[in-house]
Amino acid sequence: MKRFFMLMMVLIAFAGTVQAQKLELYYYKQENQDGLKKLVAQFVQENPGVSIDLLIVPNDADATMSARAAQGKLPDILQMQSYSRVAEYAAKGYLVDLTKQPVLTKVVDSSKSAVTWNSKLWGLPMDFAGIGIIYNKDIFAKYNLKAPETYRDLEKICRTLRTNGMTPFAGLLKENWSMGHFITLVHTNLLYEKKITAAKFVADMNAGKTSYGVVDTDKLFSVIDFYRSNMDKNAEEWDWNEQQAGFAEGKAAMMVQGLWSYGPAVGTNPQLNCGFVPFPVFNDVKMNKFYADVDSCFGVSAQSAPEKKAAALKFLEWLATPEAQKIWVEDYKLTLSFKGADVSKLGGPFVDMMSGVGKNGAYPWAFASYPTAVFEDACKNGSQQYVFNKKTAEAVIADIDKQWAANVKK
Repeated sequence: MKRFFMLMMVLIAFAGTVQAQKLELYYYKQENQDGLKKLVAQFVQENPGVSIDLLIVPNDADATMSARAAQGKLPDILQMQSYSRVAEYAAKGYLVDLTKQPVLTKVVDSSKSAVTWNSKLWGLPMDFAGIGIIYNKDIFAKYNLKAPETYRDLEKICRTLRTNGMTPFAGLLKENWSMGHFITLVHTNLLYEKKITAAKFVADMNAGKTSYGVVDTDKLFSVIDFYRSNMDKNAEEWDWNEQQAGFAEGKAAMMVQGLWSYGPAVGTNPQLNCGFVPFPVFNDVKMNKFYADVDSCFGVSAQSAPEKKAAALKFLEWLATPEAQKIWVEDYKLTLSFKGADVSKLGGPFVDMMSGVGKNGAYPWAFASYPTAVFEDACKNGSQQYVFNKKTAEAVIADIDKQWAANVKK
């Protein structure tokens, strides 16, 4: 009996050693890190055999992940932008095939295309996000302004605000990703004006059959010029924190951002009263739609040890639980791709987006299907350099075309 008891103690200790897993989770969304930390902390509390270290790489993460992959040391759980990043990582063998994982049956079917490559599913789609104009309703009411429905409306609003000493847009030019989003937002709108779908445009670019300049480039860069001219004069020095503070404190009436920015802004100023509308590129109301799609997803590294893969998959499965969804919505302040997810507590701007998308549809995030290097460098840096007067419009287009062709050949 004594020998049996000792054997059992050894087996229990061994089992505990096997089950104890220390994972690393890479993420790029810097908007609400406290929300993600709370999510991870709750999972760890419920799964004491697992610990998770968080690694944030908010800008140009592909280079970091490629370097890690070359060393065989990818993080165990990877937060990725949808579409092209998923496809590239899957093609390189970085990701575990999730097609048969039960958690994928719990997401809405329309979100699965964002994580599909070679007819298989390589990520768990999480948040459906939109990029547009978040505006301060109280400032608009003060100057008797209504939310813009057309580009002409927006021009008038900006004139009124400037006349009254108010900065129209809280800019974010110090970090390149914001302008990367903006140039692709306007470009995608202009594609549909020419009746070119985002999917066809990307396919034609991959085949070398078209140019980024297939749209009305005069309009593209005039909208960028208009946007820059209605920011604070020091916007080139504003980073993420300064943009959020400028808007939350009422120093600017609007900010062009994704709804991921709403939570941090309200966190700074709980009394903030906001609305959300599409950035109106056109004077035809019916042409102005939200730029909205599945934003991010979670994948599991194919380089991880089997026991770490199992623990990472357990984390993905846990994300679908009611408790995790509640934290994601109420603390992380993001929408969800799970069937029946309740996002009502996210507030008015989220209702604005979902009702707008439901009524008018949305323009897809074409940039998510660009080759990663094209968006990370040619679009982000090119548009930033344009507003810094360091690059001409023609040079931006030429560089996007050049980098796109070079990446397709790889």
